[in-house]
Amino acid sequence: MFCEACFSGGHLLIIERAFNVVPVRTRNTSSTDGDPGASARIRDAAIDRFGRDGFSTGLRSIAEDAAVSPGLVVHYFGSKQGLRRACDEHVREVIATEKRAATTDGSAAHLLARLADIERFAPVVLYVVRSLREGGDLAVELFEDMIDDAAHYLEAGVAAGVIRPSRDPAARARVMAYQAMGSMLMWLTLHPEHAEPASFGKALRAYIEEVTPPVLEMFTEGLYTDRALLEEYLLYVPDPPRDGSTD
Repeated sequence: MFCEACFSGGHLLIIERAFNVVPVRTRNTSSTDGDPGASARIRDAAIDRFGRDGFSTGLRSIAEDAAVSPGLVVHYFGSKQGLRRACDEHVREVIATEKRAATTDGSAAHLLARLADIERFAPVVLYVVRSLREGGDLAVELFEDMIDDAAHYLEAGVAAGVIRPSRDPAARARVMAYQAMGSMLMWLTLHPEHAEPASFGKALRAYIEEVTPPVLEMFTEGLYTDRALLEEYLLYVPDPPRDGSTD
């Protein structure tokens, strides 16, 4: 789930709820300051601030957003990198949990309820977009973890009878993640004005409304009218023509 890692089949695999759905595991979740919610509040403030301003944001700004001292941020997360990892982990856990629910409940009511609430997903989506655009080890780890989680919740969907089984479940999960995040990144590249924090919520809704009908159609009805192309390919792979011909 980002990432889902989005709505309508593959695209709903990344976009998900951003706030307080799954408890994050940090380096120290005990409360020495008398506020058991401080670590989660810091983490959520960091997700929002990193998504809006980028990962050069300092701990002081995040602490101000969370209404805590910079020292308390260090107390819970150790460093800015530790906080970033906690944000990555929380985003990944939220996506995995929500996607598991989505793939075992394929009802139209479930889909429509999520569509109606899409602006709430903007902070976590913007965070994932920032992460993937920046690249680096954390981005790679986040995306690979999202793919692994996608494979698990697709498996749950197969077990629930709402998703067809695959010849290669791991490859299918990877392709769906590439498609979901790749299409969103391309859309934002072509419409850079929509990547601004002030307008991202509305832009996210516009993007989802644009892709939902065709993606739902492809995921529920398919694209080709028969299996001929797949069957020919499966015959070709183990014994391709030596001269490069297709005859």
